[in-house]
Amino acid sequence: MKNSNQPDDIDRRLLRLLQTDAGLSQSEIAERTGLSTASCWRRVQSLESQGVLGKTVRLVNPQSVECDVNVLCNVRMKSHAAGDRQKFEEFVAGCTAVMECYSLCGEWDYLLRIVVSGVPAYEHLLMREILAHPSVATAASHFALSQIKYTTALPI
Repeated sequence: MKNSNQPDDIDRRLLRLLQTDAGLSQSEIAERTGLSTASCWRRVQSLESQGVLGKTVRLVNPQSVECDVNVLCNVRMKSHAAGDRQKFEEFVAGCTAVMECYSLCGEWDYLLRIVVSGVPAYEHLLMREILAHPSVATAASHFALSQIKYTTALPI
């Protein structure tokens, strides 16, 4: 990686490749990017140490583990005080069913993407945890009928 902390063309090739298949060996990555194995390893280590590359994970097929209900939940807060928002964000961080959480501007304060095993599981989470949270005023749920596109790869 260049000294400017901006990925160069080779780093971008590495990043595109690793986003597609992080299970490749160093020698396979080196071969596909035209680098020596040692140079490839150094570049990957540099990208990791700079925080460009995060941890390596395996993606699980949601249907295979009965987590195939995807819900987008808009949340409106009772108060926008920093302490209330912090408590809600801590609650969200600890909730394993919440896959993503975005703070919004506009009519809603947060958008949550929630994955659960079925509607009863979502109803329990919504009624007994989300709406029961002292900072939450209301929520609106949108059930995904099907997933048209899903990717974790950034357009590098």
